[in-house]
Amino acid sequence: EEAAPTEGCIAVAAAPSEDHVTMFNIDWSFSCSQLAQRFNFARFGWINDFTAIAYALPFLEEDDRHVLYPGQTSISAKYTAVGPGTGLGGASIEQLGDELHVSAAEPGHMSLSPDSQFELELFQLLSAQHDYIYAELLVSGPGLQRLYQAICTLNGLTPEALEPAEISVRAIQGDDKNARQALELFCALLGSVCGDFVLANGAYGGLYLAGGIVPGLLPFLESSDFHQRFCHKGAMKAHMAEVPVFVITTGQPGLIGAAHAPF
Repeated sequence: EEAAPTEGCIAVAAAPSEDHVTMFNIDWSFSCSQLAQRFNFARFGWINDFTAIAYALPFLEEDDRHVLYPGQTSISAKYTAVGPGTGLGGASIEQLGDELHVSAAEPGHMSLSPDSQFELELFQLLSAQHDYIYAELLVSGPGLQRLYQAICTLNGLTPEALEPAEISVRAIQGDDKNARQALELFCALLGSVCGDFVLANGAYGGLYLAGGIVPGLLPFLESSDFHQRFCHKGAMKAHMAEVPVFVITTGQPGLIGAAHAPF
């Protein structure tokens, strides 16, 4: 029987804080010191969930990722991870000397802008319901529902009460043109957000898509406007096309990252 661990690191979706941690999209909070005392940890800390995913990137094996777009070999040693789920998280990682440096961020709360006349009409509809159109409002599981509902409304239909997974299945199977349009727009907006995030971080070494939604959409994502929107960044278009894009396919990258995090 193995001895009980004396150190622990937990990765959660929460804003920076000290001892007391409150999660973003789940009604749950905890105290690090109380957890350490309860489980007899001599050393215990917490990191953001995407900080953990970023720390995992250098340790992923070939079987842990799918190459979405190979890009070019880059001189940049900075990488970024973005992932839609209940929200939209992100972080970047860079090798500085002998150390890995991770910067957590909140791409889900960046502003989002329309890129076509149809998107402008959709954003105008959503603006009547929300005072701020931001990334994870639309690029997340709940965001896919909002896109589907708004598209049905614009097409003069009453939307069905569908879960995000149901919308994805209908879109991929081709049974529901509104679901397909919603998922196509979801992929396009994800591309726009990821491109902005790479530019904001200067993370030209590669983009890693994480989270529970994307791995199930691989063929659909590859044929969507994701990459076109990712690269559609004016004077930076050719440079963005050189950025490799991967999808993390291993089940728990956060555990890999938490195990390597120098908290």
